[in-house]
Amino acid sequence: MDERLEWVWQAIRPKRLQNTLEEMIDIYSPFGKEEDIQLYLEALLNDKGLTVRRQEVEKERYNLIVTMGREQPDFFLTGHVDTIPAWDLNSYGPRKTGDTIFGLGSADMKGGCAAMVETFLAMADALPRSRQPSVGLLLVVGEEETGDGSAVFLSEYHPSRVVIGEPTSLAACLSHYGYLEGNFITRGRRIHSSLPELGHNAVESMLRVLLHLGRAPLFDRGRSEVVSSIREMVSSRAGFVVPDRCEAWIDLHLPPGISPALVEQKIRELGTSASGMIADLTLEMNFGFAALGYKLTGEAILPNNLAHLYETLGLTLRYDTFRSHSDGNLFFEAGVQPLLLGPGDLEVAHTPDEQISFPEVVNAAKIYAALSLFQDPTENNRS
Repeated sequence: MDERLEWVWQAIRPKRLQNTLEEMIDIYSPFGKEEDIQLYLEALLNDKGLTVRRQEVEKERYNLIVTMGREQPDFFLTGHVDTIPAWDLNSYGPRKTGDTIFGLGSADMKGGCAAMVETFLAMADALPRSRQPSVGLLLVVGEEETGDGSAVFLSEYHPSRVVIGEPTSLAACLSHYGYLEGNFITRGRRIHSSLPELGHNAVESMLRVLLHLGRAPLFDRGRSEVVSSIREMVSSRAGFVVPDRCEAWIDLHLPPGISPALVEQKIRELGTSASGMIADLTLEMNFGFAALGYKLTGEAILPNNLAHLYETLGLTLRYDTFRSHSDGNLFFEAGVQPLLLGPGDLEVAHTPDEQISFPEVVNAAKIYAALSLFQDPTENNRS
């Protein structure tokens, strides 16, 4: 094993890492309200003497950019500090059962962020400045909604590679699904609910539209490669009346190689055909956000010795495809090679029972140290 990596691994302090993670979970940081957690992390990193820069996204919202080494980093460890809104504001904080830590954002992705922070603290502890790698740490806001934090970063920085700590159960995700958000609005005629035959129920129209879409091959979960989910449906609320408006959102996750524009075109065709099947249908379709999936080659981003390092940690290096949307799509579109690799399981993200294995977080910190020290993918295994 490279002596620098051995020094850094020895400097990783699990108790400090656990405290960082639990403090991060305890700070409520949904999209738009990330300042408190950034203040906490900024102080933690500044206390170690690291160079920390605020990059403003908008008032009271900013990324943290941490750098070390003699040169401008071409490689960044990257994580987002925002979460979805709490399911219950009285119980979003951390709790620990055995080796498992529960709490909002534990998997998505405060576990990955805490591991990255610990990697930087350990490198600062273990390595003299002359032997520190030229590497960056990027802690962004806004990933759960618009990706505005990463967009602002990419307007100023152009690294060739990043590792994003999304929950992959430590699998290396070299491929990533694309994403398309569909917004559908049906309109009707409001009337007292005791006289529905005199009105037009927008909810009933929406249900018929969704059933029509569901019968199409594109939405057939048994055959289609496209992963679709009706995320939300709401109607106008005005008392005891037939609703005159209904709105629904559909998330569509697209394997690499499937064009969001082509999927949008197919859905628009389905919506047009619905007009001939649903009486008096007034349907509006909007597609406001789209991202292309991607596939990288291992040689482009992974050091040759990573499999051996996993073996040293008692792990097996696995490869996978990340099925959700993330800032990885933005980085790829900007010409950056994004590897997704982090602790936690996507299956529990965004759920009331969100949790993460703490030993996995510790291993993530060690893997991030190896990735930081062996940035050159052509570097040989020197163990």
